[in-house]
Amino acid sequence: MTTTPTRPAGLPAPARRNGPAPQRKARRNGKQALAIWLFLVPAAVLGLYFKFIPMAEGIRLSFFKVQPFLGDVFVGFDNYLAVLTDARFMEALGHTVVLGLTQTLGALVVGFLLALLLEGQARSLWILRTTIFLPVVTALAVVGEIWRILYFPTADGPLNSILGWLGLGPLQFLNGTDTALWSIAVVGIWSGAPYNMVIILAGLTGVDRSLYESAGVDGATIWQRLRYITLPALRPSLVIVLTLAAIRSLRSFTEVYVLTGGGPAGSTEVWMTRMYSLGFQRNDIGVASAAAVLLLVVTLLLTVGTQLLAKRKAAR
Repeated sequence: MTTTPTRPAGLPAPARRNGPAPQRKARRNGKQALAIWLFLVPAAVLGLYFKFIPMAEGIRLSFFKVQPFLGDVFVGFDNYLAVLTDARFMEALGHTVVLGLTQTLGALVVGFLLALLLEGQARSLWILRTTIFLPVVTALAVVGEIWRILYFPTADGPLNSILGWLGLGPLQFLNGTDTALWSIAVVGIWSGAPYNMVIILAGLTGVDRSLYESAGVDGATIWQRLRYITLPALRPSLVIVLTLAAIRSLRSFTEVYVLTGGGPAGSTEVWMTRMYSLGFQRNDIGVASAAAVLLLVVTLLLTVGTQLLAKRKAAR
């Protein structure tokens, strides 16, 4: 009669050998990482070739007097000095700031109002949102041409005809030095507000509805709910909207170029149109590159500053 050996009581069971399991897991993770990089490589190559290499070349050219077929001449920071001391660049900077502030604040307010009006799950609201979002996906050149027709300065122009029904005289819109910049700002607000609306709508989905119900029970007015519940909850979304809108406004070019080309009499010339005229009309590539680098630096400072300010407010 044979007996089966038993393990003495109180002794721990022998540990199981893991064997090749960790190796299989490591190989699986390696394959997943390889697949991720294979998907990223095409986009990375395109971004490197069409974005980062031209950016580096632009920074290099900003230190040279570019002379095709004659050889570039190193001039140091003379191109930057030429930009900062150029009167037309300073005028363009003023127009850019005014246009940027008007478009940023206007698109923020209009986008916020649209988000409040179109919040909900009804199918009709989805149709309205899609319709309102169309200006964002439409090419800016097309948008500019449409508004240029609407702004036709004669009495039988589309907008002037509506003003005529109200008993108001025809306006020059894009042809007047006092109205051209504000007319372009309206176009920027019209095309930028729907984009802000979508971001704010996404932020509104994170607001706790029970807070509105509690505030209603306590007798809070609509303005008080908006001020003490909605706006604090939307702070991250508003920071994103302000940052993107400010960057977009600083880089305004297409709508200005299509609508006025910087005129009349330079009243709508912005930083980008001035840079374009120097680089592609006067062939002063070095100075234009220096202006582009300065715009890049301002954009980076604006983005980083906005993020730091938002984090500081959130930490309080």
